[in-house]
Amino acid sequence: MEDSEGSKPRVKDYMTREVVTVSPDETVADVARRIAENEGHSGFPVCNGRYVQGIITARDLLLAEEADPIFTVMSEELIVAHPEMDITDAARVILRSGIQKLPVVDDAGHLVGIISNADVVRSQIERATPGKVDKLVQTLKNIHGVEMRQLRRTVLLSELIPTQGKVYTDELEGRVYELENGLAEPLVVIDNGGQRLLLADGHHRVKAAARLGIEEMDAYVIVLKEPVQLGMAETARKGELEDIDDIAVVDYAHHPLIETTTRLQSDSR
Repeated sequence: MEDSEGSKPRVKDYMTREVVTVSPDETVADVARRIAENEGHSGFPVCNGRYVQGIITARDLLLAEEADPIFTVMSEELIVAHPEMDITDAARVILRSGIQKLPVVDDAGHLVGIISNADVVRSQIERATPGKVDKLVQTLKNIHGVEMRQLRRTVLLSELIPTQGKVYTDELEGRVYELENGLAEPLVVIDNGGQRLLLADGHHRVKAAARLGIEEMDAYVIVLKEPVQLGMAETARKGELEDIDDIAVVDYAHHPLIETTTRLQSDSR
């Protein structure tokens, strides 16, 4: 996704800024305990103040003595990213190095964040989303001839009116996984001048979010300059869809594609 000035997405746009680090003077036992207590952490940058001196992973601790200081077992052969690096270049480094996370350092070698393979995947997913938004905007303009603008903001799930009556179990499980790992793309919603927003794209994602207890999500919001009669609003009305709870979860066996495939297989026998 390019920003308003046409520049390419950078590491700084997707990196995590709050990074758990360890001191070079901590012991192997200390760091092993922190790895065990921090779910999802298999290692940490080793920093003296803000300056990155090395990296320590669970593998480095295997043959070390518990009392050994970390600076004696850490790896000093650092592979790092710069906050201004193109996210695609960071993806290449992660792929070729076979590591999952890169410390992000500034020109002075100070730690400013960390970029993971999950962040890279998320950047690629979000890059594709504006195409959906642009296509919907053009369709609305062609049908209704109304001016509109786009913005990006967080929306409450309670703000949303669904325009799709059912989602499928298998896809829902996939969206739960994506949310748990920070990979879900933004929703696409329409502000038609009412108190609530029409959910145009992201029904599986909002059901997954509700399952996880998430109350708000990132979204592209299409704001219509004046209210119009939208077909999706009529769909919601006819389906008596008022909130997320009204979206039914259907077993994968009843997915239209599966039903069609099963019928075709039966007809061919």
